[in-house]
Amino acid sequence: MAHKTPLGSSASHVSCLDLWREKNDQLVRQAKVAQDSSLPLRRQQLAQDALEGLKGLLCSLRGLPATVSVLPLELTVICNFITLRASLAQGFAEELAQDIQQGLERVLEMQGQPEARPEHGLRGLWDSALRASSLLPELLPALHHLAGLQAALWLTTNRLGDLTLLLQTLTVSQSRASEDVLPLLKTWRPPAEESDAPLTLQDARGLRDVLLTAFAYRQGLQELITGSLPKALSSLHEAASGLCPRSLLVQVYTALGTCLRKMGSPQRALLYLVAALKEGSTWGPPLLEASRLYQQLGNIAAEIESLELLVEALSITCIPEARQLLIEVELLLPRPDPASPLHCGTQSQAKCLLASRCLQTGRAADAAEHYLDLLALLLHGSEPKFSPPPCPPGPCMPELFLEAAAALIQAGRAQDALTVCEELLNRTSFLLPKRPRLWEDARRRTKESPHCSPWVSATHLLQGQAWVQLGAQKEAISEYSRCLELLFQATPKDEEQGNQDASYHLLHTLRRLDRRDEATALWRRLEAQTELLPENTAWSLPLYLETCLGWIRPPDRETLREEFQTSGDL
Repeated sequence: MAHKTPLGSSASHVSCLDLWREKNDQLVRQAKVAQDSSLPLRRQQLAQDALEGLKGLLCSLRGLPATVSVLPLELTVICNFITLRASLAQGFAEELAQDIQQGLERVLEMQGQPEARPEHGLRGLWDSALRASSLLPELLPALHHLAGLQAALWLTTNRLGDLTLLLQTLTVSQSRASEDVLPLLKTWRPPAEESDAPLTLQDARGLRDVLLTAFAYRQGLQELITGSLPKALSSLHEAASGLCPRSLLVQVYTALGTCLRKMGSPQRALLYLVAALKEGSTWGPPLLEASRLYQQLGNIAAEIESLELLVEALSITCIPEARQLLIEVELLLPRPDPASPLHCGTQSQAKCLLASRCLQTGRAADAAEHYLDLLALLLHGSEPKFSPPPCPPGPCMPELFLEAAAALIQAGRAQDALTVCEELLNRTSFLLPKRPRLWEDARRRTKESPHCSPWVSATHLLQGQAWVQLGAQKEAISEYSRCLELLFQATPKDEEQGNQDASYHLLHTLRRLDRRDEATALWRRLEAQTELLPENTAWSLPLYLETCLGWIRPPDRETLREEFQTSGDL
């Protein structure tokens, strides 16, 4: 008569563990098949089925008592589940931290500490669990694997203090003195898994290499932004030498080029930018950095060519490569930051930069064409919304119209400039319901639409210059009169603010028109401002006004001041 094994006996546990281990291995193989599939829908379905299978398997294992024989498999299944879920979601969800916590609590339960709830949350649990397992080598590979996932989670949430303490605990036998994450990651040596261990999607050592590269890149980029250039160079070299996929290597090489350019090594910087362009199809960042490098070197032709290639590169839609079903370096990096030196923006932003640089460097004909292309690109299919304040990092829509008109006049295309100006006035009409009302608002110094008056007055200024180019003196005088009327009646909200170059030119104009009272009032205001300003104060004008000042050649400021001081006007 056959002997039946009771369900709760150790033999029954062994039998279940064998089955569940085989189930884990089968699900890992299924996920790897999904990873290699060239059919997106089949890939997604296979991976999702594997994820559901791992979730069910984990529930079964948690139904067993926490023992040394159960926990290595259970922790491995947790690691596989977290890896696959984070990979599919392209991010770490909050509930993954709960899976890690439950795994640690099971380790403490095995040690007879089921009620342990340390004050410091997960960090305290890690200290307790690693101390408890220090005498159990069977648990260490899986527990270090789980620690790698915890490190990834804390890195993505910027909990660097907790990450540092965890790594110090993991490397306590090698070094506890370091407070820096990078050397701690390099010191950490996860125990090797046994040859007969359950299969994993990604082992602890591979995960450690991913963490090392991701942290080195994050740190290097931050050091680059804050100006710690030698440290940035070291961190970025570390990232480049690590487990760095080609798409990220483009970013790393570009950042190295930026760093070396700022350190005064343009030739070395150029070598890295060339290497970045050879690494893949993400050409935007290295081309933008190349334009900055050539601008710094004074090579205008190469700068413009780089910007033209940048516009072309951003017009190409790149099909992203299928992600590996692993924790990859890109998964641990922060979202792209517009303030980052590696942010190359959109095609329209690149086109705007190209147009403005052409205008600034005297390539008016090219600038005019680029501005017209840009306006067509931005206005196609929808009515643009004009935001009153200029929006960094580039000009707002009305300023683009004004820059386009200035470029057209500079290129000798006065009639086209008039068309652009009329279009701008039509599109800003909703900001100016009635022109007399605008003038009345200006007299009352209302705060409504503070940028509208400068836009409109600049438009009339450009129209006047266009009529001059066409030889129509009467129309030119009419437009200049409208411009001056707006300027004379609109006072900035902050009387201590504004650009002194423009103000001195207005003062010169008032004197030429023999408007002595207004000139005297403006002179006194300028003198009061000058006393309050620090020495060597830098002033900047919008590009369209810089272009205008290049045409009209404003008077020398010091000469004008001397004339006023000696003329008896005060």
